[in-house]
Formats: sequence, C-alpha cells, structure tokens
Amino acid sequence: MKNKTFSIINITGLASGLGCFILIALYVADELSYDKFNEKIDNVYRVNADIIFGGNNLHLGTTPDPMGEILKKDYPEVEEYVRFYTSEGSKLVKKGNSFINEDRVAYADSTLFNVFTLPAIAGDTKTALNEPNTVVITESTANKYFGTTDAIGKTIETDDNTSTLYKITAVIKDIPRNSHFNFDLIFSMDNAHYTWGEFTNHNFFTYLLLKKGTDYKAFEKKLDQYIGKYVFPQLRQNNMDIKSAADINKSGNKLAYSLMPLADIHLHSDRNTEMGVNGSIQYVYIFSAVALFVLLLACVNFMNLSTARSANRAKEVGIRKVVGTDKKALIVQFLTESTLTAFISLAFAVVIVWLTLSYFNDLSGKELLMTDLLKPTYLAVLFLLPVVVGLLAGSYPAFFLSSFKPIAVLKGKTGGGFKRSTLRNVLVVFQFATSIVLIIGTTIVYRQLNFIQTTKIGFKKDQVLVVNNTYTLGNNATAFKNEITKFAGVSGATFAGYLPVSNSSRNDLTYSKDAVMDTKNALSSQTWRIDYDYIKTLGMEVTKGRDFSKAFGSDSNAIIINETAAKVLGYDDPIGKKLYTALDDGPKQGSSVSYNIIGVVKNFHYESLRQTVAPLMFRLGDRTDAIAFKVNTADIKGLLVNIENKWKTMSTGLPFSYQFLDESFDNMYKVEQRTGKLGLTFAIIAILIACLGLFGLATYMAEQRIKEIGVRKVLGATVTDITAMLSKDFVKLVLVAVVFAFPLAWWGMHKWLQDFAYRIDIGWWVFAVAGFVTLLIALLTVSSQAIKAAMANPVKSLRTE
Repeated sequence: MKNKTFSIINITGLASGLGCFILIALYVADELSYDKFNEKIDNVYRVNADIIFGGNNLHLGTTPDPMGEILKKDYPEVEEYVRFYTSEGSKLVKKGNSFINEDRVAYADSTLFNVFTLPAIAGDTKTALNEPNTVVITESTANKYFGTTDAIGKTIETDDNTSTLYKITAVIKDIPRNSHFNFDLIFSMDNAHYTWGEFTNHNFFTYLLLKKGTDYKAFEKKLDQYIGKYVFPQLRQNNMDIKSAADINKSGNKLAYSLMPLADIHLHSDRNTEMGVNGSIQYVYIFSAVALFVLLLACVNFMNLSTARSANRAKEVGIRKVVGTDKKALIVQFLTESTLTAFISLAFAVVIVWLTLSYFNDLSGKELLMTDLLKPTYLAVLFLLPVVVGLLAGSYPAFFLSSFKPIAVLKGKTGGGFKRSTLRNVLVVFQFATSIVLIIGTTIVYRQLNFIQTTKIGFKKDQVLVVNNTYTLGNNATAFKNEITKFAGVSGATFAGYLPVSNSSRNDLTYSKDAVMDTKNALSSQTWRIDYDYIKTLGMEVTKGRDFSKAFGSDSNAIIINETAAKVLGYDDPIGKKLYTALDDGPKQGSSVSYNIIGVVKNFHYESLRQTVAPLMFRLGDRTDAIAFKVNTADIKGLLVNIENKWKTMSTGLPFSYQFLDESFDNMYKVEQRTGKLGLTFAIIAILIACLGLFGLATYMAEQRIKEIGVRKVLGATVTDITAMLSKDFVKLVLVAVVFAFPLAWWGMHKWLQDFAYRIDIGWWVFAVAGFVTLLIALLTVSSQAIKAAMANPVKSLRTE
C-alpha cells in the first residue's frame, strides 16, 4: 500500500504472465491428453502407407481393405484388428417426417470394442456390429432421435439412395472430445458399399492391437513380407510387370507400410488421409515456450523493479541490520514479500482466465472449462506456481538487498543506480528479444496465410455455392441443377462430386502409356468424374487441346490431364495420345481399357499448399453428390432463400445443406489461422508486460537521477537533451536484443515454412519492421517518464535532501 505504483505494476505484470501461463497450460495439457482414455493405448497402432509411384507422392493413414485381417491371420503378434471406413461421407438419418444430415458417421468392424475403450450404456458391444443393418449410436444421438438412451432394438432409417433400416444394438457414451476420431453413428462394416479384396486401393483406417511385449518396430519390418506375398501378385494381375520390391526401388518408386502408436496420431500425424483435423507437436512446443517466456517476462519485471528501487529500501535494510536483524531473516522477509505478491497475482490471474476463457476457446478451437482447474493435478500446480514464481522472481532482489553494508548505506553510498546492474540489463535484453521474436513470428505466419489466400491456385473459388447431398434428389438432380441455373445471379452450374479442396472425394487409379504396365511407364493419378460444365464453371484453364463437348460423341472414351501428368508422362504435346488403365466399373471390371487424351488443364491446387500439385485425370461422368453454382449477385441471402424453396419443392423432407467453396478452402488452414491469432494475442501481451516493466524502470531511473537532472537543467540542458540522455540506455539494450532475436526468429520461422510446398520468402524488411516497432514502443514508454522528469522544477529536487 505504501508503494502503490510498484505494487500495481508488479501485480499486473505477474497476473498477466500467470494468466497466459494457465491458459496455455490448459491448451497443452488438452493436446497431450488425446486418446489417453483408451485402456490399451500402449499396444494399439495405426497402419500408415507411404507410396511414391508414377509421379504421385502419397503419405496415407489408410490401407487396403484386406490388410488387417491378413496380418492377424499371418502374424501371431497381432492380437486383434479393426477398420474404419469413412469414404461415403455424411448420411441422411430420418427423424419424424424429415431427414437430418449426420456428418460424424463411419462403418466399423465388430472388433471395434476389443481395441478401443468405448463404454456402453446399453446393449452388448461384443456382438453389436456382428450382423448387417446394425448400428451403434452415442448417448447424445439416442437422446436426439428418441429422447432417451433406452433405444436398444429400435431402428433408424437412412437415405442410402434406397431407404435402409438399421437396428440399434448398442448405445455408448459420447466419444471423448480428446479423441482423434469422433463419431455419433457407427454402422456395421457389412453395409459399406465397397468392392472388397483390393490390395492396391487404400481406403480403410486400419488399427492393430499387438500383444503385450511386442516390439512394434521389429514387427513393422515384417510388413514388407505382406507386400511381396499379396500386393505384387495383384499388381501383376492388373497387367503391371513387377516382380519384386527391387523393381519398384530401381525406378525411384516406393511402397512401404509403417505403424504409428495411437498416442502419437493427434500430434504427430499430418497425412493425406486423416479422420479429422489433428494438432501438431510443433505448435505444442511453440506455445509451451511462449507460456514459459511470458511468465519469465513477468518475473523479470519483478526482479528489475525490485533491484531498481533498492535505493528506496537501502536505509530500511541498514537500520534493520544495525538493530540486530541477520541476513537470513532479511532474505526470508523479501522472499515472503515476493511470494505473497505472486499469490495475490494468482488470484487476479484466475479472474483473467475466467474472463478470457471463452475468447481463448474461440481462438484455439478448444472447449476448455474453468472446472478443469479444480482437478487435483491442476490445484497442486496452481498452489506451487506462485511459490515457484515468488521464489524465482524474489531470489535475486532478496540476496541483493540483504547484502547491503549498513554503514555504507546509512552514509548514503549505496544507491543501486540504473547503470550499475549488469544483470538488470541482461534481463531487459531478454524481454525485448522475446518480444521481437514473437512480433516476427506472428508477422510471417500472417504473411503465409495471406499468401495462401491471394496466390493463384488455378481455379476460381470465390462466389461458388456448393449444394450438398444432391444425390438424394435421384432423377430430379439434373432438373434441380437446370432450374437453379435459370435464376438471376447464377451464371453456371456443374455436378461437383469432386471438389478442389482437401477431404473431398478422391479416387486414385494407375495409368500407363502402353497396354502392358510396368514401373517405368506407370502413372498413379487421381481420377475425377466430371460433367461438360465442370472446368468452365470453376474457372480452370485448358492450355492445350479442348474441354469435353457434347458435340463429340467419342468423349465417353476421352480424358483430360493436368500439366503435372503431362510432365510425368514425358509428353510435350500429349493431345491424341492414349492412356491405358484397368476398367474400374462395369461388367468387365479389371480388364484393360484405353482413353484418348483430348486436353491439358493448367495445374491447380486441389490439396493444401503444403503439398505439390500431383497428377490428375478428368473423365466424363455425373458424380451427383453435390452441385456447384457460379453466382454473381450482391443479394446472396435472397438467392439462398430461392434455392432452398426450390429444393423443398423437389425433395421430400430432405435437409437443405450448402457451403461456399472459398470457406471450404479456408478450412484447410484452420490450424495455421488459429496459430496466427494466438501468436498475435500472446505477442501483444508479452509486449505489454515488457512495457510495464520498462515503465517502472524508467520511473525509478528518473527518481534515482533526480538531482542530476536538476543540476543539468540549471546549467541549461533542455527537455529534449534530458529525455535523450535518459532514453539512450534503453535504446542500446533494444539494439542488443535485436542481435540475439533476429537469428533465432529466422531459424524458427524457416523451419515452420518448410511444411509448405508453396511458401513466402522471409524478407529482410520483416526484421527491420519488428526491430523498429520494438524500439518505438520502448522509446514511447521511457519517454513518457523521461519527459515528466525533465519538465519537473529543478528547485524542488535540489533543495530537498
């Protein structure tokens, strides 16, 4: 209460630092907790696939459908396996007379509950998915459709082109939020619409439960035996001349399977196929470091201010020593003071967390609760945190102040002047270096995100409205498309079962230039079935040849390739050339068929910019899962109302669902967007904490040099002269901080940018701006106190002893 400015600055700084630390600790603890609820987590592994073939570089979290069953049959190390199939996307589930679109659905094997810990509320999970037309639902889903969890034996109806009734055989607790997969309805694998027994198609998430004591790395090596025994024979059946793994490796290709521990998936897996948006261990490390540095900034403030105001407490220490207080008692006193300050700060920090938790959840995409802090582990940390912070922040001031010589102090020979503390200067440099690194990091993250938004991606994503689940219209899908095209503000339409964004439908096929396929002439490529209007509606550019046209009846056997495919094939002019592949549908499925190349489309990004553009093929076909409309109107809301009304007249109780293509594109970079916003927030907080400390230091510096300032003013020094004199010491410290911060920031952001195949250059101006902004903030903070001291009446300071 006696030193209000000192107390307010210290408590505010420490409370801000502790608040940030608690928020980030909650975030990091949540990220590290994923899948830990599974009792067998230490023995569960997902099978990953790495394929480099025919110009395509795929890192998949999926496998062929027979792999799990075969591995269990052939290798005793495998105790159990389970597969998820999610390629069919969402399902329409009937409630009353209308349908609800359910996104969180999957097909799974009956062995699901032998591998994962998903407790049942009702029903027997051991037999729940044994039979076709059965489904397991979560507690919240049961309440949603039936108003109770007593749903065993009841049925739900889905619209799978033909209505299907599924019997509910188990109700499980809601899958914990901190799971890398989260489904509301899990259907029997027997109902998955799939062509079984394909060793070259990777569409199933396969998990293995290995027996206790199994070295998974040693077992992983046996997966090569599986490739030789099962995959190569099927490749040869498909007219591919491959005799061994050596044939693949010689041509620069690769096929390899590996195991990933269940505990690692959320933070260590960023593959082409995932069941959701995973986190990143990189960001856990970054935010852990930020939390630690922000807390250290607050502690540094405390140490700096405590030693800076040593002159004010020097006589107190001297008198205490004269009347018999020993050094140990003084140290205890000062450490008690700092710890008490830390506990007071913690109380304010908890209030800060309570006030900002909702905002933090929005930024981070989390659902953290204040009640999390009441868990025994968190309570223990909350109690120890102020003790550690109090001891850390108060240790140097305690030993520094208690070491004063009483005679020297009482004679006025110890002032603790600003220039005398090397440690304090080091701490100020640390504060500014941290602030500069955060400013640079945040700036580069935002520049990369802006680059993603503005770079030419090869198609026009703006003003494209995608209406989902149009396959449910059946024969009315084409009529619906034609009717909406007549609306004012709609300039084009196309069936869009395939979209140029991640997690859209995908279909990989292998092509070759010759009828007999081998590792040298093979090309692995995604194949999209599109209509005559697709390329035109999405604004893609045909650079050679032509688009599909109704004027050419032969286009049913035509194919359009992208520039990457042309390059891999080695064609300067591929128009008129043939490509061979195995027929993927029809009564003669598997037999070889040829397609004539009629056009080359300019490369466009259909995956995240983290990946290079891979080969892509277009073939004619109506994939009616969705319809994309090119719109050109300011009245988007009015147009949506009209489209929805038309939908209601052509469907029976089916929900109207839509999205804009640019929003789907942005969703690919949610993690980076959240990271940028979080980084900006913590950068601002770190700078504010540093400024608080700087303000306090400038205040005490001015107090310590008050007589010097008075003498200089009497001798003719101007306000500008004195302000410059008081500020130059801090300017030097900022320049020193720049020397340390720039290399560290460059190294960190260079590593982060390596995750993107297409990225910005780190310009020198980013560092210049960060340094200038930090210097400007420092000068503004210091100058406010320096000018105040310089404008004070020198008479008062010189006549007062």
